[in-house]
Amino acid sequence: MLQQENPVKDYKSRVTIIGNIVVFSFAIILARLWFLQIHNGEQFLKYSLENILRKENLRAPRGLVLDRNNKILIHNVPRFDAIIIPQYLRNKNTSLKKLAKIIDLPVSRIEKILKKNSIQARYMPVVIKKNISMKEVAIIETENFKIPGISVRQFIGREYPEKEVGAHLLGYISEINRKQIPKLRKKYNYVYRPGDHIGQAGIEEVLDLHLRGENGHQIVEVDALGRARRHVGADKLFKGIINRPFKRGSNLRLTIDKDLQMVAYKSLEGKVGSAVVVDVETGEILAMVSRPSFDPSQFGRGISHEYWNSLITNENNPLLDRNIQEHYSPGSTFKTVTALAGLEEGLIDEKTEVKCKGHIKFGNRRFHCWKRGGHGKVNIYKAIKESCDIYFYKLAQILDIDVLAKYANMLGLGMKTGISLPREIPGLMPTKKWKKEYTGEKWQRGETLSVVIGQSFALTTPIQLAMSYAALANGGKVYRPHYLKEIFNNDGEVVEKNSPELIRSLKFKPKTLKILKKGLFKAVNEKKGTAYWFRGRGLNMAGKTGTSQVIRIASDKIYNKCEKMEYKFRHHGIFVSFAPVKNPKIAVSVVVEHGCHGSTAAAPVARNIIDQYMRTYQPETRSEILAEEKKMAQRVSKQ
Repeated sequence: MLQQENPVKDYKSRVTIIGNIVVFSFAIILARLWFLQIHNGEQFLKYSLENILRKENLRAPRGLVLDRNNKILIHNVPRFDAIIIPQYLRNKNTSLKKLAKIIDLPVSRIEKILKKNSIQARYMPVVIKKNISMKEVAIIETENFKIPGISVRQFIGREYPEKEVGAHLLGYISEINRKQIPKLRKKYNYVYRPGDHIGQAGIEEVLDLHLRGENGHQIVEVDALGRARRHVGADKLFKGIINRPFKRGSNLRLTIDKDLQMVAYKSLEGKVGSAVVVDVETGEILAMVSRPSFDPSQFGRGISHEYWNSLITNENNPLLDRNIQEHYSPGSTFKTVTALAGLEEGLIDEKTEVKCKGHIKFGNRRFHCWKRGGHGKVNIYKAIKESCDIYFYKLAQILDIDVLAKYANMLGLGMKTGISLPREIPGLMPTKKWKKEYTGEKWQRGETLSVVIGQSFALTTPIQLAMSYAALANGGKVYRPHYLKEIFNNDGEVVEKNSPELIRSLKFKPKTLKILKKGLFKAVNEKKGTAYWFRGRGLNMAGKTGTSQVIRIASDKIYNKCEKMEYKFRHHGIFVSFAPVKNPKIAVSVVVEHGCHGSTAAAPVARNIIDQYMRTYQPETRSEILAEEKKMAQRVSKQ
């Protein structure tokens, strides 16, 4: 008889098995929880934080740039970029279409930008459009929840309040390119990174390391869509990094006078040319402008193709700083140097007279004076005053070209001034050795006749002319031109102060300088002086006009009216001056391209500049000069 199974026992067995399975399962879960939360808790917490935390770079505001009177030349303003963080970009096609409509940019262009930056980490922001408007900012911020991964980044941009005025001197900033990074890292031993904005011209370039400061970063908490919610405490670690505030750049105080700069720029309205103003006793640059110019703010914002094309296709080259990057034949302004050489070498003096008939023959060539009928009897004063070419042609016959070059070089002509600005050119002052090396030919004595009146091979820059006349005005001291007074931090503490740098002190005969100053004064202040009609009241300035030939003029056309020539073949007008004569303070050099005459094109610009200077810095002297001029006029009227 078979034994029957006990149903109760069988039931208990099954319960035991199930219970064991449940207990074992819970044990596995508890073990896993222990492993995740206890054993690897810190690591998974870090992963979790990385999903909700993001490092954002903070660009340091560049230092301010002020003029000598603490007026702002360059400052900073808030600007905004539209960015995409690929990591959080969902429903890409829809989001890009919405963004394209907001910022008025084709979807294809946005996709191209994303593709270009695809090599970087997906959590890194990609700038789609720089310097967006406040309206675009508002729409993106409002629609942010509908277009995850797309947001606005604020930064501090560079602003130049006077736009084109002095742009070549001040320079501009723009984003560093990849080719520049290794070169600049090696040159300055500074870690430049993609996306950095650096000075690319002028003062912004030369003093970039002082102006740029140090960038920082902050840790922000983001939601699942990548939108920033709050800043994390300064001590919060993120991939081993904690918050680091940026350090503002140092500020600059320049030697520039903003008002003087404005007057110089406005006086060149409608002209192509330049003006440079220097303090004769220190070498400080008081104003330096070049026209046409450009708006440096455009580069910092991200220059448009349209604006860039307008600059590079302009035949007058707005990007060229004509004060230091263009050279001209100095024309008759160089006659002062020729007179200096003749007086110092004892070849002429006050009593030396020459008869000017309007022309002179040397060898088989006839050299003409600018005045067809000639000037009659001419001494050194009349030669400078009326700019008689024949007087200097006669001097050239006994003046060696190397001797003339020596005096020109002593004054700094034909060589770089050493101003701390990029891409200055040297110009040229010819010598026998130079011609032999350059052309393989010997120097001809007839060539000296052209050089002594500032034509032929002689080439100078406007800043060289200003510094040379400053040296004549101050008694022979040649300074290195400079524009920086001091560097100071944001607490107002001066960290670096600049001082005048005397390059050399020339020992000219006091009589020589007295004769030259008297001749230059007559050129501006006496009838028949080449700049008489543009002298200005109360200025007491001395100066010399000049005409720089663009093309060689045939002898049968030498007296043709310049204004009737094709514009590009017209002469350049030059005027170099200093004031006041009794106690010179400033020297001014003005060049107007294709202006035909220094007297009518350039002298009025210098007069306006000097008048502004006298009103601001020498009001009492100006009043005294006006009183003297009034008395002199009364005496003349009685006679």
